[in-house]
Amino acid sequence: MTISIRYFNVSVTDVEESLAFYRDALGLEVEQDVASGDHRWVTLGSPAQPGLGLVLSTPYAGRPEVDGDALQTLLTKGSMPIIVFATDDLDGLFERVRASGAEVLQEPMDQPWGPRDCAFRDPSGTTIRIAAA
Repeated sequence: MTISIRYFNVSVTDVEESLAFYRDALGLEVEQDVASGDHRWVTLGSPAQPGLGLVLSTPYAGRPEVDGDALQTLLTKGSMPIIVFATDDLDGLFERVRASGAEVLQEPMDQPWGPRDCAFRDPSGTTIRIAAA
């Protein structure tokens, strides 16, 4: 038996603004862009990992209002889980993301636990770490 991750959801305050970050700055490719009433889901992926998608949506997309409120509170506080990407060109990607205007949390550096990485915040405040592959 095998098991793999197919999609993971990233809650964002503004799908369009976040799309610019994940697509244009990080270089992910749009696979699906689905409108549903007042909401929208955008799935992005990477040719380096076919079959794995990151889904951008607002806290209220597909959720009851009370759950959306709770998720919106966590998002606003910057309390969402960290997302870690890997790249074979850490310095180049760092410069591209920095040039996009993203908030830099840490420039590329060797970590005592092993990887060389850097960190940013996405437009909604979620911490994004990028490690050298």
